[in-house]
Amino acid sequence: MTAAAPGYNANAALPKRIRHHYLYSFQDTRRERLFLSSIGFDVGAISARVITHMIRRGIGPFHNLSRNGRHLHHLVFGIGGLLATGYLWLVIADDAEQQKTIHRATSFAYGVGAALTLDEFALWLELEDVYWTEQGKVSVQALMIFGGLLSIGVWGGPFLKATAKEMAPKTSPA
Repeated sequence: MTAAAPGYNANAALPKRIRHHYLYSFQDTRRERLFLSSIGFDVGAISARVITHMIRRGIGPFHNLSRNGRHLHHLVFGIGGLLATGYLWLVIADDAEQQKTIHRATSFAYGVGAALTLDEFALWLELEDVYWTEQGKVSVQALMIFGGLLSIGVWGGPFLKATAKEMAPKTSPA
């Protein structure tokens, strides 16, 4: 793919070569949206886990959020994010070319919302807060890690492969 992609310049700076591979790999905007939502999913899932662990251990500026004595679980923000991105997609659905930035941002935001929601899937299932029990941790972690990484590999495979080639040490002919 490296040499065959139209307009590829092997002597260009690394960021330009990676941008070229990105644009070439994601000519199909659906593939790009799926890739960006997968990245958003991984970022959201990892962030949710890191922040909840920090809250539990009293590390950093993070703390539980409550309203009128009721704990707000992060799935509330995930559901809000999913509703907002779904509504925005309805509004911008027919304006594909002029709204590329919005399509990209909402795709990423959709992934984050899905991750925040699914990170507390055990709460839906058990109808009680089992987040810190084996019931809550094992299935959710497996779902997040496997689903996110598989999705990135499926939708971003050609781009990630080209990027890895660009970043690998170059060998000179013997």
